[in-house]
Amino acid sequence: METKISTKFIVELVGTFSLVLFGCGAAAVSGVDTIAGLSGLGLLGISFAFGLAVVVMAYAIGGISGCHINPAITISMLVAGKIDLKDALAYVIAQLIGAALAAFVLMQILSGQAGFEMGEYALGSNGWGENYQNNFNVTAAFIAEAVLTFLFLFVIFATTSKWGNSTMAGLAIGLTLVLIHLVAIPITGTSVNPARSFGPALFAGGAALSQLWLFIVAPLVGGIVAALFWKVVEK
Repeated sequence: METKISTKFIVELVGTFSLVLFGCGAAAVSGVDTIAGLSGLGLLGISFAFGLAVVVMAYAIGGISGCHINPAITISMLVAGKIDLKDALAYVIAQLIGAALAAFVLMQILSGQAGFEMGEYALGSNGWGENYQNNFNVTAAFIAEAVLTFLFLFVIFATTSKWGNSTMAGLAIGLTLVLIHLVAIPITGTSVNPARSFGPALFAGGAALSQLWLFIVAPLVGGIVAALFWKVVEK
């Protein structure tokens, strides 16, 4: 039976909300200070927070919407012909709303801490440049985000294909996101997901918001190239 688009919209919203709250929450509450460097949970802990969020959501809502919870995945699936335009638009809107709501909730939680102030890259925002973590430039940030998104989508296409092991797909995809974060957190804080970047940047403002374009464009480029590449592989 065909799942209603409203149901897909709701689960994509909740799934993206969960990803941003768990992942950015781990970073902002007990994991990383984007100016001073890693602390608390550290690089490995934050990486697993994002990866495990994808794993649990994949098994929770994968059978309903495919658990995209990422506009780069949705657009890539659209290019690959695995989702129609109407569903794709609904997914992306739901993902952006879910990410914004999660960032808002995270901001309310953090504001309850004595002395809390919204920093330049607050709420686990992504960024690059001299005021962000390890001072990687825009070229390095773009290459990292595009290439890592390509690899992420390659794993998604492969594990969910006729050759993949569908029962293990959620775990493989989540672990791939862990590996991506281990590489990219010191560079950009790791996006590979425009919605994940949109939510925190919306409330952090400043540099995080002005640099948001890269975390929209680079993942979409990586995802689209992955879709075109997979169409060749799949023939």
